Amino acid sequence: MSETDSPELRDLKVDTDNLYKEETFTDLHAASVRRQSPVKSDGSPDANRPVLYIGETTLMTQMGPFPVQFAIEAGSLDDAFKKFPDGVKVAVEKLNERAKELAREEASRIVVPSAVPPGVPGAGQGGVPPGGGKIFLKK
Repeated sequence: MSETDSPELRDLKVDTDNLYKEETFTDLHAASVRRQSPVKSDGSPDANRPVLYIGETTLMTQMGPFPVQFAIEAGSLDDAFKKFPDGVKVAVEKLNERAKELAREEASRIVVPSAVPPGVPGAGQGGVPPGGGKIFLKK
């Protein structure tokens, strides 16, 4: 089976009831807002769905540039830019919390010293050596 015959590609469908026209507005410094306007499948405006606003910026970190995106609840482009600074702060706070959560999860992982990685010669089921991981001395 070739890659073009994969189930994921065969099942790919375009949701023509959920189309948006996208425009990007920027101050050429730090702020960009994407306005996504709902359209019908013929490209005409769809007044039955709301316009969406997405803020984007790039923060410089010790690891290099870090892109940040966030939804902005706004009724107009002007309103979206007014809410942009607070949106960045909230997005960065959420990113920091998620990073702390991932660090806690990583720190709390249980390490079983008697386990041998799967595929290592002599390993039994689940990577545990035969005999339950006990050490036997030969005489």
